[in-house]
Amino acid sequence: MHNKTLKQLSSLLQAREVSAKELATHYLDRIGKSDLNAFLHVDRDLTLAQAAEADARLARGEVTPLTGIPIAHKDIFVTRDWRSTAGSKMLEGYISPFDATVVQQFRNAGMVTLGKLNCDEFAMGSSNENSYFGPVKNPWDKAAIPGGSSGGSAAAIAARLAPAATATDTGGSIRQPAALCGVTGIKPTYGRVSRFGMIAFASSLDQGGPMAQTAEDCALLLNAMAGFDAKDSTSLERPAEDFARDLDKPLQGLKIGIPREYFGPGLAADVEQAVRAALSEYEKLGATLVDVSLPKTELSIPVYYVIAPAEASSNLSRFDGVRYGHRAKEYKDLADMYSKSRAEGFGHEVQRRILVGAYVLSHGYYDAYYLQAQKIRRLIAEDFKNAFTQCDVIMGPVCPTVAWDIGDKADDPVANYLADIFTLSTSLAGLPGMSIPCGFGQGDKNGKRPVGLQIIGNYFDEARLLNVAHQFQRVTDWHRRAPEGV
Repeated sequence: MHNKTLKQLSSLLQAREVSAKELATHYLDRIGKSDLNAFLHVDRDLTLAQAAEADARLARGEVTPLTGIPIAHKDIFVTRDWRSTAGSKMLEGYISPFDATVVQQFRNAGMVTLGKLNCDEFAMGSSNENSYFGPVKNPWDKAAIPGGSSGGSAAAIAARLAPAATATDTGGSIRQPAALCGVTGIKPTYGRVSRFGMIAFASSLDQGGPMAQTAEDCALLLNAMAGFDAKDSTSLERPAEDFARDLDKPLQGLKIGIPREYFGPGLAADVEQAVRAALSEYEKLGATLVDVSLPKTELSIPVYYVIAPAEASSNLSRFDGVRYGHRAKEYKDLADMYSKSRAEGFGHEVQRRILVGAYVLSHGYYDAYYLQAQKIRRLIAEDFKNAFTQCDVIMGPVCPTVAWDIGDKADDPVANYLADIFTLSTSLAGLPGMSIPCGFGQGDKNGKRPVGLQIIGNYFDEARLLNVAHQFQRVTDWHRRAPEGV
């Protein structure tokens, strides 16, 4: 049952061959036996109550393609009944009085919430080791990281603990963990998905998206997830789309841009081999490979790590121990309460980024750092604009290496930052991008750690990306492979 796609599960539910309650119980039992630390909060009674509602809807014929299907939410989306912690001690035990728009949209579609998924604290990280509640283990190799910040989402899909999951991408946090866990994930164009109720990290970069086994699954999820939201000032008002409309379109004549900057020093040989093999499959499907250049790629790391911390320092200033969140038990005065509450509530990586952000926004440094970073951000977007005059989509690796061992880079934050070199520029430009499984690397010496292929599209071109991914998944089986014992 847990290896079926969303479309297959939907058919079973609508034919009444399985009930939503039976399906939810099946996944809850699997979650209860898991030792991956992917889930932070599960409430069996709440889940089964939602499943009963879904069964009633199915009985009345009030059916959407997602009615009765279980989903788990990254703990960066606030939920009315489940805890919403953002992986932080600062929000330990917090329960929101309202649902995020994304959560509500899936509830409106009749989906059943399984629980909340572990993530790097306030979505800051590339390995899911920054969570206050401990790291998530990669189901392909439990010694390895699952990627971050949406590591819980990726691990849950890979281990078949949930058929669908929400995630967020600020600098690669959907695509990178999807790649390292061998699942499919898509980051839509910035503004496609509402940020209302998404606990903010970097407001000009944060974007929600789905993870699932297949591109077709992601298309169905994005249909429910995307849309204008008046409660979100960054939400884009666009006509409703069916993102699955072009899935079966042939790829004859498709031009695929291959950025030379994505295949230089620093890219592991095993990752390059898997990506090149995937590109060869696309040529067999009728696509043409075109050399393109994204010359500002190497600048994306310094630009991102100026802009994102600056926005984080502003967004996280609300957590001061006064209104909600962690408050120090002992303090002398108001200033002491602020200082101790934040020192106790935030982890080391979050504190590091707050300090960097406060520095680059301070008087005398704003022009030298933050303003310059914003100018280069515009140039990075121009690189993509130029590249898309020569091709329809851009492809390359998601991450320079396969997943590394838990703890390997814990004392070297820069090494962690470098893992995002191929994903940051897409986020800075606000473009849609996705990751699909395309093989396994030998970097772990046992060949069990997945490699992801990144597909980048022009603005609002999600339907094309999903078509391109789906056609690859029709002729390969990387997306159907599951870790041993699953």
